[in-house]
Amino acid sequence: MDQVRVAAWASDPIALTGLINHLQSRPELLVLPRARRGEAAVLVFAVGEVDREAVAALRAAAAESPAAIVLVAGHVDPAHVGLLAECHVSAVLPRTALDRLTANVLAAARGRTSPLREQVEALAGEGGGAALTPREVDVLRLMAEGWDTAEIAGKLCYSERTVKNVIYAMTNRLNLRNRPHAVAYAVRAGVI
Repeated sequence: MDQVRVAAWASDPIALTGLINHLQSRPELLVLPRARRGEAAVLVFAVGEVDREAVAALRAAAAESPAAIVLVAGHVDPAHVGLLAECHVSAVLPRTALDRLTANVLAAARGRTSPLREQVEALAGEGGGAALTPREVDVLRLMAEGWDTAEIAGKLCYSERTVKNVIYAMTNRLNLRNRPHAVAYAVRAGVI
């Protein structure tokens, strides 16, 4: 069996490390280093949302290589479908669906993906309420480091009440039982 050559890009180093580790765990994929990204059959991009930085990176990758791109995102505006298509994006997945990533990478390598608009609309329906805000991600990262509420508040220049409200809103919205469950969710989603 030939391995599919894949390269990874993420909006932050922690997400990139998690993404690379996930891709390397799959025997059907060969993860290439950044210097050899132009040789990849598929590029996997992980972003919280499609913002200026993500668009610039997608455009640079599309200019560098004709490879198909699998975009893993917390949020994608349906208005960006045309832009994504121009950048060779062939598949869009929510950050919480890493279990489907390999299948989508293989499908993209073979040119067999569903229409991009349908994928973006599915992401909006599936992950719209589950996407974590940057504030929630900051709090989760510090919680994962073992910081308590007062320490998190001091580090982020928030009040303790604000930190508690962020945690409460997030755990309620995502149906998480407690703080450790929230951290585990964020790790599985590839956010921290």
